[in-house]
Amino acid sequence: MQKSKQNIKYIFFDFIAAAISWTLFYSFRKLYVEPLKLGYEIPLTFDNKFYIALIVLPLFWIFLHLLSGYYRIPYRKSRLQELGQTLLTTLIGVVVIFFTLILDDWVGTYKQYYMLFLILFALQFFLTYVPRLIITTRTNKRVHNRKLLFNTLIIGSNKKALKLLQEVETQKISSGLKFVGFVYVDRQGSYLLGKHLPNLGHISNVKEIISNYKIEEIVIAIESREHCKIKNIINKLQGIKVPIKVIPDMYDILIGKVRMSSIFGMPLIEINHHIMPVWQQHTKRFLDVFLSLWAILILIPIYVGIALGVKLSSPGPVIYSHLRVGRNGKSFKILKFRSMFCDAEKNGPALSSKTDNRVTKFGRFLRKTRLDEIPQFFNVIKGDMSLVGPRPERQFFIDQITEKAPHYFHLLSVRPGITSWGQVKYGYAENVEQMIERLKYDIIYIENRSLYIDFKIMIYTIKIVFQGKGM
Repeated sequence: MQKSKQNIKYIFFDFIAAAISWTLFYSFRKLYVEPLKLGYEIPLTFDNKFYIALIVLPLFWIFLHLLSGYYRIPYRKSRLQELGQTLLTTLIGVVVIFFTLILDDWVGTYKQYYMLFLILFALQFFLTYVPRLIITTRTNKRVHNRKLLFNTLIIGSNKKALKLLQEVETQKISSGLKFVGFVYVDRQGSYLLGKHLPNLGHISNVKEIISNYKIEEIVIAIESREHCKIKNIINKLQGIKVPIKVIPDMYDILIGKVRMSSIFGMPLIEINHHIMPVWQQHTKRFLDVFLSLWAILILIPIYVGIALGVKLSSPGPVIYSHLRVGRNGKSFKILKFRSMFCDAEKNGPALSSKTDNRVTKFGRFLRKTRLDEIPQFFNVIKGDMSLVGPRPERQFFIDQITEKAPHYFHLLSVRPGITSWGQVKYGYAENVEQMIERLKYDIIYIENRSLYIDFKIMIYTIKIVFQGKGM
């Protein structure tokens, strides 16, 4: 609720700033620029075009700020980063407006084009940034004075956790952490932190605890002897949309993992699942839909040809669909051209292999060229999948994988893809052990994903399709 109210403030003032800047800019053009061109003064009148722009342009600016990710984190803003982000977004927005609405304006000389650009930029920037600076400064001051605090959960129960609590409580300038309790990793008779904070339970119940106590931040403060369990803790926290921080040791500091984001805050490592910038995330989704629509249109003849081939190769439906697990553990029906005989899984789910006699002759061709996957462009448009992302699996196999590799759950933090680095690098997996081996490539992709990486994977996938090396 706090985040929603804070974002409403930013959005409201951004909207007002855009409306005022356009009104002032429009007035300047009418009262100064156009008389210079015409040689006489003209009255300031507001026509229908002005009022349409007065509604459309503020919405355009809100959309642009949303695309930049400005509203994603309403608190904990750095004023210097806010300055740079506002400058860059304003520059991009003004360039778009200038070339779409202003370039055909009446001007006396080309110098007036530069003047119009600079005035629009200055008006938009200052009217946007000044309210932001005021809101952010007041918010930071409230945090530092302990008037605005965030419900925080400590994962840990002994010396490091107690030291963290004492350090936070004795800070002259608050970091905004309000500890509501702790969860323990190893069961003990008593806990050092138990004398100071409520014991909320075991790490296995962390998701329910976060929901019940409205936790807004998490700090992992486990002992050195418990570091072997850090992977299990992170897996338990997978899918939780709450900032997670870890107390670093000297090794983390020396290898450069610790980044100073606040002069007064504690040195903590923030576990950042937003590797891909927000604007790239939105661009990725736009490209997913745009390219999928074009692919479907271009591939219509191939769809028809494959449908005939599947129908003639063996009796049964052309399209095969079954449930797979997607982002955040949500199941969806994946679409594929049928490449196996209809009773292929009469004895239960089973992975395919290069010598699998369940695969039809035509199906083997489809698998080698990956053409059996192209109906999944419809899954992409629907939002269940992306063009690039870890391949989705069935719950039957996920249960087996997670017994040996619990970190598989990290793959569920993103949309699954038609193709992936694991698929390109490793290919089809014939058993659970190979699926686990391929898993490391998909996790590396998730931790390094970008539009550049996506384009490279798509290019290699196209190469595999034409070379017929899919199996």
